[in-house]
Amino acid sequence: MDPAEEILDIVDEQDRVVGTARRGEVYRRRLLHRCVFILCRDAEDRIFVHRRAAAKLFSPLTYDVFVGGVVGSGESYADAAVREAEEELGVSGIQPHHLFKFLFESPDHSWWCDVYEARWTGPVNPQVEEIDWHGFLTEDEIRVRLTEWPFVADGTEAWRRYRQWRG
Repeated sequence: MDPAEEILDIVDEQDRVVGTARRGEVYRRRLLHRCVFILCRDAEDRIFVHRRAAAKLFSPLTYDVFVGGVVGSGESYADAAVREAEEELGVSGIQPHHLFKFLFESPDHSWWCDVYEARWTGPVNPQVEEIDWHGFLTEDEIRVRLTEWPFVADGTEAWRRYRQWRG
């Protein structure tokens, strides 16, 4: 299915569903919707970092420290977190745990971001339609890369909030 045709729930400022629309329309009209972000750590406590594929509708060819994506119409945040993590990492049986939620707003986009963390100690097989490079980096390496590589805006804001949330 064409990602622009996927049906999403439209929500209000309190994250209550007020309607539905196709993803392409949601992006064009800057409609408020829902997304999940999953920070994935390996056995050595490094973080999965990736570059988004060129075909992505939002922010292609930028880097991110979170896997994730939009929450489908009628789908819970928790179910979307498992689905997105498993799809993008190419794994089965991952169990993300919830951390916090925030509203991301930019001149072009707005969505509720539900942030999770998961540990995966086995191999990953990232979805090539979503990810064209990946690696596991330490937090110090990520700090350096944030000044060198183009990172997706919502993921950068989620990373800032994650670091603040952790204290």
